[in-house]
Amino acid sequence: MAQTPSEQPAAASPTATTATPGPPEPSTARLEAFSDGVFAVAATLLVLNLKAPAGHHLAHDLAGLWPSYATYVVSFLTIGIIWMNHHAQYERIARADRTLLVLNLFLLMFVTLIPFPTGLLATRLASGANEQVAAAVYAATMLAMSISFFSTYIWSAHRRLFGDWIRERHVGYLLRRNVSGLFAYAAAIGIAFASAPASLAICGIVAVYYLLPGRPLTD
Repeated sequence: MAQTPSEQPAAASPTATTATPGPPEPSTARLEAFSDGVFAVAATLLVLNLKAPAGHHLAHDLAGLWPSYATYVVSFLTIGIIWMNHHAQYERIARADRTLLVLNLFLLMFVTLIPFPTGLLATRLASGANEQVAAAVYAATMLAMSISFFSTYIWSAHRRLFGDWIRERHVGYLLRRNVSGLFAYAAAIGIAFASAPASLAICGIVAVYYLLPGRPLTD
């Protein structure tokens, strides 16, 4: 006896035979978005260290604020260049694991700390009291920030989180370029106890060095 169309067995649903896909490959999109916001806030906070002079001799008083101008410029350039290099870094890093997220949080922690030693150093340079210690604290903050940035490259190389187009020689170049800043900031800490302005100048030179694009990563 022939079956009517309503009695015929229903065709198997395509989804019933399709294997359930695994979890998507973890991307860096949310990490980058969160980091961009933190960089913007940290850079904005720097301007709070600039105070309008209250004296009657405005030109003289403005000139006397040179420590605030100098520390602001170096710190703003540093944060801005970290942001630029962070952007370039995550063009090379294709995947993010939990440890990389933690390392990036440490980087952001030190980035947001930069306004504090910036104001501290500006105040101490203006007064001349304990300016060497303030300069050492400033350079140490930059060193801690640089170590945390460098650690993300180390971990990404260890866990092979880079994009497929990144070769071993590219990783070696990136590590060598980043480690040079560690030595410069460490030197700035020692020099701070001899000359606070010289220590600040070294930190500024490091910022200019990383402003340069470096060698293109090509095959």
